[in-house]
Amino acid sequence: MDEDNVYSTLKEIYSNLEERGYDPMKQIVGYLISGDLGYISSYKKSRSKISKLDRNKIIEIMFKEYMKWDI
Repeated sequence: MDEDNVYSTLKEIYSNLEERGYDPMKQIVGYLISGDLGYISSYKKSRSKISKLDRNKIIEIMFKEYMKWDI
């Protein structure tokens, strides 16, 4: 799965969680740390979509983006 697909899927899930009144950042981070899909609402198939992504790949992409910052 390419980075653009992971990014667009996460953006969609973030938006869906926000639309349902959740704190998307806390929900997604909770899922990434624990692996518990219960953190992600099934609203608009968000749970199904995130389950198709490799959690390690998500974290790898996030870290790669973070390292691009001038720190």
